[in-house]
Amino acid sequence: MNHENKMRERICELALSMFQRGLTFGASGNISVRLDNGWLMTPTGSTMGNLDPARLSRLDANGRLISGDKPTKEAFLHQTMYDCRHDAEAVVHLHSSHATAVSCLDCEDCTSVLPPLTPYFVMRVGQLPMVPYFPPGDPDLAGAVGKLAGEHHAVLLANHGPVVAGTSLDNAAFAMEELEETAKLFLLLQGMRTRPLDTAQVDELNTRFGKK
Repeated sequence: MNHENKMRERICELALSMFQRGLTFGASGNISVRLDNGWLMTPTGSTMGNLDPARLSRLDANGRLISGDKPTKEAFLHQTMYDCRHDAEAVVHLHSSHATAVSCLDCEDCTSVLPPLTPYFVMRVGQLPMVPYFPPGDPDLAGAVGKLAGEHHAVLLANHGPVVAGTSLDNAAFAMEELEETAKLFLLLQGMRTRPLDTAQVDELNTRFGKK
């Protein structure tokens, strides 16, 4: 099995796992993987619970459809992440419940929406900025994401959900799941006195494991 076919299978495996665990629902969310001469993407109107590897959208390096079903209208979000992050090999975008709930909150500091509650959030996600609200599919959203994507591999779209790029498909998926779990913890701890990691502790993690 060649690399592209392996990635087709892996996209569908991860998508089904996310669907079964309630991280995505209906026809929401999308996944892409960079290839040597373009990328693969989950099609528009498809459910992550029942993807066909052969029908995934096959796009060229400029985002034009080569084969497969029509890509999601949010393909430009993935294109922006790839253009801004040369280390990105995959992008995952979900409307997962807890992260999307956080995206609906009035944030005091939109440069860092979630506090560093655990070392794993720091190691897998790092700082999470909020992107201002735009309607789904609005091309101006690409510019807003592009302003942040060079410095951040994960962003939260206001009233929409998270977008995460990774150095592999598994890394993007693991970071997305860590983001969702941290959002859940953040909401559970609302109204309680919390003890996030301090600056020195975050710096130590970044020194040991690399800054995200």
